[in-house]
Amino acid sequence: MASDPKMIPQSGLLSAEANQTATLAAFGGVLTVDLDAIIANWRKLEKTAVPAECSAVIKADAYGCGAEQVARALNKAGCKTFFVATIEEARKVRAAVPEPTIYVLGGYFQNTGEHYAQINCRPVIGDLNELAEWDVFCRRTGWTGGAAVHIDTGMNRLGLTLAEAHAIIPRINAGDHGITLVMSHLVSAEQLNNPANAKQLAAFRGIASEFSGVPAALANSSGVFLGAPFQFDMVRPGAALYGVNPTPEADNPMQPVVDLKARIVQIRSVERGESVGYGGTWTARRPTKLAIIAVGYADGYFRAASSNDGTRGAEVIVAGKRCPVAGRVSMDLIAIDITDLPPNAARRGHMVTLLGEGITVDELAHHFGTIGYEVLTSLGHRYARIYKGGNVVEPLAKPAPATMAEQLPSPPPVERPANPPPLPS
Repeated sequence: MASDPKMIPQSGLLSAEANQTATLAAFGGVLTVDLDAIIANWRKLEKTAVPAECSAVIKADAYGCGAEQVARALNKAGCKTFFVATIEEARKVRAAVPEPTIYVLGGYFQNTGEHYAQINCRPVIGDLNELAEWDVFCRRTGWTGGAAVHIDTGMNRLGLTLAEAHAIIPRINAGDHGITLVMSHLVSAEQLNNPANAKQLAAFRGIASEFSGVPAALANSSGVFLGAPFQFDMVRPGAALYGVNPTPEADNPMQPVVDLKARIVQIRSVERGESVGYGGTWTARRPTKLAIIAVGYADGYFRAASSNDGTRGAEVIVAGKRCPVAGRVSMDLIAIDITDLPPNAARRGHMVTLLGEGITVDELAHHFGTIGYEVLTSLGHRYARIYKGGNVVEPLAKPAPATMAEQLPSPPPVERPANPPPLPS
């Protein structure tokens, strides 16, 4: 793409293979994000949660998939509410999608109100001090952009305690409170029969019912599949949108989204008894042919995927067949045992598949000793990126630098709301 040489517009492709060949002159790998698959996953979640609204969590650059591209595609598909982690993430998303509601999960800090107002996004408030500071800003400026209240029902991470939430009910029910959503977060939603789910549901249902007229949201990706009682007025899927299995106790209902390929930079042979890679931890048990691949832990391919003489590591797809990693993953390279492939099936410059062709995010996460969330958000910046589907043809234009005031309008001059009742001490 013109604005980012790492992004290749689909309109410039003759074929996927031609695109990869052209890209490899500068990059060692190609990361393809299927926006149509993300849309299909969102629609499946939306259908599962009807009549609740289905929002989309696109924090951490949409879990490594590109927040601006994902936001535009989902907004075209009908998504009206997005969640991000920081104001800066919200700023990038707002530049891509002018209309949807954007909530910032990181909360409100004193003197950040102007930033929220300038891009018309909403803080998720999880502390009485945050709420007091937000009230001061709203009274001072007349800003009525709204905010969410986060209530802790068991995560013990962010959120008002149940006692604090009960204490502000009179303030909420007095009107002119500016609270547009009340939410909590499930601890173990991926475990269908975990008793924490029912406990959190009961706690949230009890407190949410006291926020008269305020929409409620509890379910994350896995929570959507816990059933209607967990879905309330809105669901907030994240990882499931990007192909991570939200129901690990059953088959994955989501479509894969990411395809990752890297090129072979060298083919070499080693004799039986020779070691491969750092530390010499993997020894050839036969005359072995290796393909050296231009990817490593600097690219988000974790060192934990290594193999040694006693443990088999991850696999990659070479010429349509699974081949194991040989030895340790290093910063920029991995070695693959291709001995069992037909002669000349793999050559220098050919591509191998690290994600895709049956290798799922969750499978790779297993080899990495982590979860699919970390696999996606760790994808490096040295890949060329291709976005397919989602009506994405051209990249977002990068405008000339502008002052803060020029970038987004100031808060509108509105009548200041009446002072709310004082917060509890």
